[in-house]
Amino acid sequence: MSVKPTLSAGELFDFIRPAVLVASALISTWVLVRARRRYHFWSSLLWALGTLLSPLVVIPLFLAACWFGSNSRDEPARGPNKLTLALIYSVVTLLAIGAYLYLDSRTVDAHLARAAQARIKGNRGKAIAEYRAALTKEDNPHTHKLLAIELADAGDRTTAIQEFRRAEAEGETDETIPYRIGELLYSLNQAAEADLEYRKFLNSTACTQSPGDVRCEKAVSRVTGK
Repeated sequence: MSVKPTLSAGELFDFIRPAVLVASALISTWVLVRARRRYHFWSSLLWALGTLLSPLVVIPLFLAACWFGSNSRDEPARGPNKLTLALIYSVVTLLAIGAYLYLDSRTVDAHLARAAQARIKGNRGKAIAEYRAALTKEDNPHTHKLLAIELADAGDRTTAIQEFRRAEAEGETDETIPYRIGELLYSLNQAAEADLEYRKFLNSTACTQSPGDVRCEKAVSRVTGK
């Protein structure tokens, strides 16, 4: 029996990226130490930072420079000894990487990405939490709609209605929102309010300018009672 992978591509990337950044920091520290044998401090630091930012490009250039310039040197190495310099540089770069990863994990896009991953896995509670976290960073109508869908599926119909209405009021262009609100109101036995939402949906281009789908047919059924 085959075992399906439990990590999505996005989760795998999030797992690998810190390791790649740490590896780049360590390799750039090695470059700094090597560069100090033949270059002055600032040239060595530029080689190291270049390696940190773009290792696949800079490392071949650095190795080529070392090979073809094996007998040349800008000036005698001055400043901190190589061990002290390497220690200071590695600590600073690792702290900077940690701060970057921490801040990046709390951006709107990061919250939305984790919410999408949670939806795929069926972890509705985490998806709701991530959408709410994203909304604390940026008030976005589409995110309100996505949150409302998850809340409705979780059975929190009243809050879902509030989020759908907020998304609609803030300019979300999805014309199925009135239908979704109507369904929730209907399930709460608020037939009169549901009827208004169904009629709004039936008057939208989703039902008037394109072949009506099952939702249009269902809305008609709800309104007419047939």
